[in-house]
Amino acid sequence: MYQRLLVPVDGSPTAMRGLDEAIRLARLSGGRIRVVHVLDQLQFASGFEFCTVDVLGLLQEAGAAIVGAAKARVEASGVPVEAYLSETLAGRVADVVVEQAQQWGADLIVIGTHGRRGVRRLMVGSDAEQIVRAARVPVLLVRAEPVETALPAMARDAATPPAAMVAL
Repeated sequence: MYQRLLVPVDGSPTAMRGLDEAIRLARLSGGRIRVVHVLDQLQFASGFEFCTVDVLGLLQEAGAAIVGAAKARVEASGVPVEAYLSETLAGRVADVVVEQAQQWGADLIVIGTHGRRGVRRLMVGSDAEQIVRAARVPVLLVRAEPVETALPAMARDAATPPAAMVAL
């Protein structure tokens, strides 16, 4: 069973859904969680370089708040937790997450994902997809919202109630 679950968080409801799933798994396995937040260099390099506001400082404060809230959520569940805030601003978010999983010895990476497809995924990109491709450990993707499967309605309704039909 998974003992060391790494969970990237960005403060979004989707990330919190992934964190909640990791908490459930850690409770079942007696495992521990490491929450990770990565300061995204693309946010930093978005034209604010010439602004008089300390954008990097604001990003660091926001990152610390995100990690703190995620850590508190896990602590409230009684699961052992530690936190990591990446302030390198070098490389892709996915690369930092994969590196952290390897350095920490994670058994599983749990990620909340929007499940974008088609042009939306192409335009927005997917850190989750990059992590799945690069990780050396299993990756559990947790969708932002339940999605019905492609089973025909009659077969779906006869087999199980719609609430149980969730694609992971």
